[in-house]
Amino acid sequence: MKVYIKFISIIFFKSLFYVLIIMSSLVFILNILSELEFFKNENVEINFTLFLSILNTPIQIFELFPFILLITVQLFFIKIYENKEIDIFKYSGLKNSSIIRILSALSIFTGVIAITLFYSFSSNLKNIYIELKSVYTSDGKYLAVITKNGLWIKDKVDNKIIITNASAIDKNYLTDSFITEFDEKFNVIRNIQSNKIDISKSTWKIEKAKIYKNNDYIKNDILNLKTNFDVDRIQTLYSNLSALNFIELYELKDNYTKLNYSTTDVDMYLLKLLSYPVYLLLITLFSSLIMLNIKQIKGSTYKILIGLFFSVIIYYLNNFSFVMGTTERISITLSIFAPLLLLLIINFLMLYGVNEK
Repeated sequence: MKVYIKFISIIFFKSLFYVLIIMSSLVFILNILSELEFFKNENVEINFTLFLSILNTPIQIFELFPFILLITVQLFFIKIYENKEIDIFKYSGLKNSSIIRILSALSIFTGVIAITLFYSFSSNLKNIYIELKSVYTSDGKYLAVITKNGLWIKDKVDNKIIITNASAIDKNYLTDSFITEFDEKFNVIRNIQSNKIDISKSTWKIEKAKIYKNNDYIKNDILNLKTNFDVDRIQTLYSNLSALNFIELYELKDNYTKLNYSTTDVDMYLLKLLSYPVYLLLITLFSSLIMLNIKQIKGSTYKILIGLFFSVIIYYLNNFSFVMGTTERISITLSIFAPLLLLLIINFLMLYGVNEK
């Protein structure tokens, strides 16, 4: 049995290597084209765009890895079919179910490595990518982050730099806020303090504002402040979850909780990452069973196309469920595990008579 495990492992990892090389090359080329388009009006050297493309490729490979693994398993079976090794396995007493168990163990091992090592590596590169590129983006002058000290917003309007710190977000309101306006040379123009700011629109309504300017103190029941932020933009601008490792994600979740901010996005992303090895296992089972059920079809191209067809369906179902979860139309747990449960049921149904295939 050990000989079979070694032999199957070699074919599997060779197939994975080939698919990774091809997919990484395609993603890298697409990234280069995207960066060239982005910097077409900027005086940027080609080496910089290549460097950005390299930084952004690993996290995209991580996100595509279930699809990569599905293709890997298809390639594995195509090789053993073409070389008649599947027949040798049968004559030697190795059942199809045993092959599936070995592939499943390999997929779990690969998934654990991907989530513990490769994700941390790729998320750190993504973070560097965002920092380098933010200098050239239109949002470079804007920033919104959540820390243990509350929400911090940097904005620029009419040649004024506005720094806002709020202790919490309550629906469409910032609470216990302090705003400082600077000129372009970072000289303080005025400070504004308020317990409640309506941020439902980009023109904030600051209630019972206390204004400090040139050593003077003014009270204003309602002060309108023009900004580039509303509550929706704050939700989307301050974080890119794929650029955060596990420790940073849990810190962000803790900061959200302290700030009375919704942790739905972070919870979903964490749950998605934690379920990653299970997802890879089910994808491996699915791809294996598909290939065993269609082995009578002649031609490798048709086998791959059938596998791709089912993978696209799985991809869209998974994305649909994820969107339903982020919009809180269904529970977070259901949005992550419903596609996995569906895959499990399909795999269970296809397992019937697998050794007779």
